[in-house]
Amino acid sequence: MTAAPGAAGAPAVAFELDGRPVSVPPGGTLLDALRESLGVRSVKDGCSPQGQCGCCTVWVDGQPRVSCVTPVARVAGRSVTTVDGLPDAGVWAAAFADCGGSQCGFCTPGIIMRCAALAPDRLDADGVRQAMLAHLCRCTGWQPVVESVAAVAVGTAPDRSDRPDPAASERRAALEGGVAQSVGSHVALGAGGFADDTAPADALVALRSGDGEWVVGETLAEARVLSGKVQGRRTTAPLRWPIEVPAGDWVRTLRTTWVEPAYLEPDASWCVPGGEPMSSHGNGGAFGGKQSGELGAVARRLADAHGRAVRVIATREDVVRFGPKRPPLAAGVRADGTGVVHVVRTDGIADAIRSVAPGFEVVEVDVAGLPTSVALRGAGWVEAAVLLASLQPFGPADPWYEVRGPGGGVGAAMIDDDGAIHVRVSAGDPLDAVVLRSYCIGAAHMALGWVTSEGLSVDELGEPHDLTIRSFGVLRAVDTPRIDVEIVPSDGEPVNGSDAVFAAVATAAWARSGWAEAWPVSAR
Repeated sequence: MTAAPGAAGAPAVAFELDGRPVSVPPGGTLLDALRESLGVRSVKDGCSPQGQCGCCTVWVDGQPRVSCVTPVARVAGRSVTTVDGLPDAGVWAAAFADCGGSQCGFCTPGIIMRCAALAPDRLDADGVRQAMLAHLCRCTGWQPVVESVAAVAVGTAPDRSDRPDPAASERRAALEGGVAQSVGSHVALGAGGFADDTAPADALVALRSGDGEWVVGETLAEARVLSGKVQGRRTTAPLRWPIEVPAGDWVRTLRTTWVEPAYLEPDASWCVPGGEPMSSHGNGGAFGGKQSGELGAVARRLADAHGRAVRVIATREDVVRFGPKRPPLAAGVRADGTGVVHVVRTDGIADAIRSVAPGFEVVEVDVAGLPTSVALRGAGWVEAAVLLASLQPFGPADPWYEVRGPGGGVGAAMIDDDGAIHVRVSAGDPLDAVVLRSYCIGAAHMALGWVTSEGLSVDELGEPHDLTIRSFGVLRAVDTPRIDVEIVPSDGEPVNGSDAVFAAVATAAWARSGWAEAWPVSAR
């Protein structure tokens, strides 16, 4: 293919992509070239872009590279391979599907590319966890990823001769994730149907400017210039706990801070004039983090105004500033299960707390800060359930903490002397045990991080200072213990189980901390 002239007469950049010659305009990153110029949707931008999430990992001359911080000029004359051109991509995708190593599928194309480049002697659990230092995953809790790679390494996939009907798998995923979700090997290759991946190629691009207004460009690069986008930073400012524990004679007290949901795919939508906007949910609801639907309304308005399809994209900084957070609270509980909770004013929060703790007095307070929502995973009721579960008798004869969710699912958890997490879950008919197990491992990982390491620095004026995806304290693979899950057989109506597991593991982790008053217990 002959390279066409680039901007200002500069020659285009020519390279080989997945075995075929291509050329793109000069300037920008390899990620921009792949997604915006060549329409390759398997590479993803999760960190907006700062080389922090690994979702855009490809091979350059056979070596893994994070494409969002690789100038496209550096690949001139070289060979670039995406997961679309990986010779054994189908083997990897099947293993991830069979082991539950991919839920939403946003991060897994990059993970597969990293692991497929590992030497055979590094495909063991320790080697994979070390390789994952370049990646982030919010859904799976890492262990199913390690197991998926192991299945490829030994050349023997798990026995899924009893694989359920795909509709049953997707029903279980929807119960656990809160929105309709695709399940299958295509998901691991990034083809689950994310909002920005499905936008028309000729759509205008809208970004939010520093003053909060939406600006529209012909291309993503132009929109970035018009918006004046400034890359976020990770602050050295300490975490703050915005609410004091109410006075009382408490057996247990708890304070929580601002926490970022930290889903990998930033919110996005698109719309054609007079049409219905694409949901930001795509192939995952971000555990309640994408319920507002604001971007869809913006996409519709801008499409109608411009008479063309418009892509509306939230940057990572936008997600932090404008995305909903679980309401911070401070609470005390008495031995009889009554207590008082002071919580950031949030629609529905009092009902959520009282749904599991009718003996709690709920006082909503106004705090300068970020948007809050009860749509986030178990917001309110999980904190209340954890406070009540902390009162359960505990000892060598019964080392488990058990929580029943409002929907009927039951989770129990214990953490042994080696730090391994053990989980039991009863969620009615499992429908697909692999999917249910994957979500429960992910819930355990999220709960452990919530209690021990996750927090967002927000100042007294309510301004967030942590604006990069590595700022939020999400547990890395190397820091995540083994998580064992036992599914309690049942033929009852299927219900959500992972949220109850989330609460049970949070209780066990809190107990292991010695009932520290404030989460995260290892605050910076």
